[in-house]
Amino acid sequence: MASQPSSSSKKKEEKGKNIQVVVRCRPFNLAERKANAHSVVECDHARKEVSVRTAGLTDKTSRKTYTFDMVFGASTKQIDVYRSVVCPILDEVIMGYNCTIFAYGQTGTGKTFTMEGERSPNEVYTWEEDPLAGIIPRTLHQIFEKLTDNGTEFSVKVSLLEIYNEELFDLLSPSSDVSERLQMFDDPRNKRGVIIKGLEEITVHNKDEVYQILEKGAAKRTTAATLMNAYSSRSHSVFSVTIHMKETTIDGEELVKIGKLNLVDLAGSENIGRSGAVDKRAREAGNINQSLLTLGRVITALVERTPHIPYRESKLTRILQDSLGGRTRTSIIATISPASLNLEETLSTLEYAHRAKNIMNKPEVNQKLTKKALIKEYTEEIERLKRDLAAAREKNGVYISEESFRAMNGKVTVQEEQIAELAEKIGVLEEELSKAAELFTDSEKELNQCKSDLQTKTQELETTQKHLQETKLQLVKEEYVSSALERTEKKLHETASKLLNTVKETTRDVSGLHSKLDRKRAIDAHNAEAQESFGRSLSSLFNNMEELIRDGSEKQKAMLDVHKALFGNLMSSSVSALDTISTTALESLMSIPENVLARVSQISDMILEEQSLAAQSKTVLQGSIDELVTNLFTSLKTIIAPGVVSILNINRQLQHIFRASVTMAEKVEDQKREIDSFLSILCNNLHELRENTVSSLVESQKLCGNLTEDLKTIKETHSQELCQLSSSWAERFCALEKKYANIQKPLNSIQENTERKSTDIINKTTVHSKKILADSDGLLQELRHFNEEGTQLVEDSVGHCGSLSSNLETVSQEITQRCGTLNTSTVHFSDQWASCLSKRKEELQNLMEV
Repeated sequence: MASQPSSSSKKKEEKGKNIQVVVRCRPFNLAERKANAHSVVECDHARKEVSVRTAGLTDKTSRKTYTFDMVFGASTKQIDVYRSVVCPILDEVIMGYNCTIFAYGQTGTGKTFTMEGERSPNEVYTWEEDPLAGIIPRTLHQIFEKLTDNGTEFSVKVSLLEIYNEELFDLLSPSSDVSERLQMFDDPRNKRGVIIKGLEEITVHNKDEVYQILEKGAAKRTTAATLMNAYSSRSHSVFSVTIHMKETTIDGEELVKIGKLNLVDLAGSENIGRSGAVDKRAREAGNINQSLLTLGRVITALVERTPHIPYRESKLTRILQDSLGGRTRTSIIATISPASLNLEETLSTLEYAHRAKNIMNKPEVNQKLTKKALIKEYTEEIERLKRDLAAAREKNGVYISEESFRAMNGKVTVQEEQIAELAEKIGVLEEELSKAAELFTDSEKELNQCKSDLQTKTQELETTQKHLQETKLQLVKEEYVSSALERTEKKLHETASKLLNTVKETTRDVSGLHSKLDRKRAIDAHNAEAQESFGRSLSSLFNNMEELIRDGSEKQKAMLDVHKALFGNLMSSSVSALDTISTTALESLMSIPENVLARVSQISDMILEEQSLAAQSKTVLQGSIDELVTNLFTSLKTIIAPGVVSILNINRQLQHIFRASVTMAEKVEDQKREIDSFLSILCNNLHELRENTVSSLVESQKLCGNLTEDLKTIKETHSQELCQLSSSWAERFCALEKKYANIQKPLNSIQENTERKSTDIINKTTVHSKKILADSDGLLQELRHFNEEGTQLVEDSVGHCGSLSSNLETVSQEITQRCGTLNTSTVHFSDQWASCLSKRKEELQNLMEV
């Protein structure tokens, strides 16, 4: 039975191989750029995926993703496609396989460029270096290189067939009549193959002849300009390469190995409305789309595995019959456009290609022919051709009218098609019959296997019944050890009670440890509250000091403003008085006769002297005021600045203390977490220990109880037979003692594990308690150190504040003295000024009287 999966997997591998499907996306062309088309296709070469946006640029959800065997983007070169797709297939062709590569896609997407390419103007390029060469010239170049390197004798023949409007044309025909149609017949040697009558095969001797053949075929191939492509291929082309290679066996016999490669360039599917095809071009497009539609139906039928495949509905599918689901190794290159204008055609091409991935082919190596068989085949063909030629010359044979001949040929064609369809149906029925026979054979094998399994199970059942009877006899002999088991049960009960007492004591110790930890938490909380209250009182004290300093500075500014206002008023009153006196004197001078002009000039000179004196006094007074202000600011800077610096230092030290307090609090929290985790682990270990102990004891009690009940039942039911089996008691007693020892071992191991775990827990508890005590002592010392530093800082701040207040008092006294001096000098100067003005007033009055 174990060999069936491997054999089925081997059959599956031999059954077939999926068609290789490759997608190539071309870059934007000039027409698409002029139409401002945007890209809707994204090619991921690494993941082998093609994503198509079916909606707008901003809508990222409406995407369709397809996975293929290979994906090539717009920047892919011809050589990359060739090396990835064709090189592996070419090796199989040289091995003797039939292989097919065909390009499928919308018109104008680069099928012909991929298959044929273009000739570079510089002919120095090799097949690897020429950037424009397509698959066909590269293939022939590499075939010649490989076969030449192998040193084998070979010959290469090529043919180029065109399918135009469901008619076959030879593009390499030597005749100038391009419209000569070819006929297609079924190959009698290959059920799925066809023979093209009159198809010219040209022998290629070197790689330089390849482009000449391609140019000759391209000149005859039907192309026409449409809106989609200026050189749109209006037909399908099949380029066939047949290789005959000679091999020599060990016995010296010469064999001929045949490999064939079909390179198919399909005409593009197109939308007549968008391509602008009319009249003849429209009919061509209809035939092209019809043949491609038939190809799609064939692909669908192969994927769905329907009994009938419609190969004969189109010449294209009939030629590709062996490549689609036959004995050929097939690869499809689907070409698409990235432009949003061609979205529907791109999606259709990707859908066809994705479905074609599921087609299964069964590649087979072509039969190798011996030299004698090949010569015999050629000789027979030459003789047949000679007979046909002689009959044509002598006109010996049956001659009928052309209409009858056509009708006969049509009837024969219809009958051949019917025969082929019936043969296909017979083949399908034969496959179904073979499958049914295989199923019948498998079912018969399974039935025989079931019968053998039934016999085996019957024998096993008989053996089991015998063992059951023997076991019943052995149970009779086990009553002797009941008393020993009772004693064992008593010992187990005592051991269990001791273990329970140990667990209770351990639980009591853990509860005491919990209470001790609770007290430790309360002490830590009290310390934290005291620290917070000290910080709050210290911050409030500093705030009060700042407010006092701010008030003193504001009072000094107000005093200076008052003095400035007084001096300003004094100066303005002096100037106004001087102005009134001068105006009065001028008015009196206008009324005095000319004889007092001399006296007036003298008085004017005196007034001018007084004005200069007043200006000099004003400058002296202004200088003294400036000097006073400068001294005041200097004294404030020299006295108050050290106090401010000391206050800032105190603030920094307090901030350092606060940070240290925060770190201490974090350390306390970490220790608290460690203690909690340790206690939780300890509790879990104790619970597990208790549960394991209790479960072990319960299981032991259950075992003892079961043994006791069994012994009682054995004693009651088989008491009479004990006397007959007394000779075997000793052996059974030994067995029961062994069982007792086996039961006692796990109990002893449980007790040892319990004691070991209890010891480990006690040791861990002791270590953690010591660690907690050490950490607590360290925390207390650090807190005391921080308290001492805070007290010292408070004392320093009080001293600095006292010195600052004394300095402020000294400065205020100096300012008061200077202000008093200034006031006295101002009063003295004003008195002198008033007396001078009174003297001048008296002199003026005397002058007026005169």
